Amino acid sequence: MSFTELLKVGLGERTYPIIIGSGVVDDLPNYLSESRFPTNVVIITNDTVNSLLGDNLLSILESVGLTASVISIEDGEQHKSLSTLSFIYDELVYNNVDRSTGIIALGGGVVGDISGFAAATFLRGIDYMQIPTTLLSQVDSSVGGKTAVNHPDGKNLIGSFNQPKLVCIDIALLETLPEREYLAGIAEIIKYGIIKDREFFKWLKLNRIALINKEPEALVHAIKTSCQIKADIVEIDEKESSIRAILNYGHTFGHAVEALTDYREYLHGEAVAIGMVIAARYSELLGFCGGSEVTEIIEILQQYGLPVKAPDFSTERYLEAMMHDKKVKGGKLNMVLNHEIGQCSVEMIESPGQLLSKVLL
Repeated sequence: MSFTELLKVGLGERTYPIIIGSGVVDDLPNYLSESRFPTNVVIITNDTVNSLLGDNLLSILESVGLTASVISIEDGEQHKSLSTLSFIYDELVYNNVDRSTGIIALGGGVVGDISGFAAATFLRGIDYMQIPTTLLSQVDSSVGGKTAVNHPDGKNLIGSFNQPKLVCIDIALLETLPEREYLAGIAEIIKYGIIKDREFFKWLKLNRIALINKEPEALVHAIKTSCQIKADIVEIDEKESSIRAILNYGHTFGHAVEALTDYREYLHGEAVAIGMVIAARYSELLGFCGGSEVTEIIEILQQYGLPVKAPDFSTERYLEAMMHDKKVKGGKLNMVLNHEIGQCSVEMIESPGQLLSKVLL
């Protein structure tokens, strides 16, 4: 049985395909040709992924006559920074990259985000595509065109919208992914069920063992459903002027957790899992959902081995970190709050600190 699936993100002249399956990287030259991707390419990756996958990708590209070079950055969220971006610019200049060159982002969310931002800004814009190598990046950051680097006071504060030419999601690349990182990716998959699709949420509960065991059919279904939900939202609201903001469910507090721990103690998906619990408790306090929904959310996260308890920082420190969030407007915090499972809304929280002390149990 074939597990290859094809989706499209419909954005007019910027429409692009998402190919999902096992072993699809082997057919990458065909996909690049169909997408009219440049024949001169620079692979941007990190040291860990490069040691595992870099040589194979170079071999695939060079076997069909494509010219390819590699820029490898240090691994870790703390390296999603302006200094790393400057290093990439230097390497692009030294490699004589021009507008006839395309960037291939080979890695997780950090590599994808920083590569996309480099592509958006180098020479005022060159083509790029994504080969996400973590589950989290396969279901979230590789799709939708958000690119950025972090500022010491906040995550993704410096960035732009820049849609890729192609996203190639190969589940075979997850075989080398550590279990902790794999489970962190499932947090983002659960998010889609909470905000948009109750039936998918139920499916995630029923198919937990298959998904944890990376059974191909279950994995492709989970990735495809997640990407389809995100694509549908991005097609309506590419630049987050309205509905796209719901994709940030759990992220406001999650980003605060990451910032307060210097991006070193929690993986992004783990921080988002904690953030979803906090968002659910906010929702209950404000009357948008009941205690049963909060319990359902906590239970499914725990069943997938994800953290649900916030690290021990004061309400004041959390509030300060949250107020650096991009969704703060006029000193007031906008948060995505769930209603029933499968429904949510963006709400203005006028006194976030007062409520926060109640939800930090």
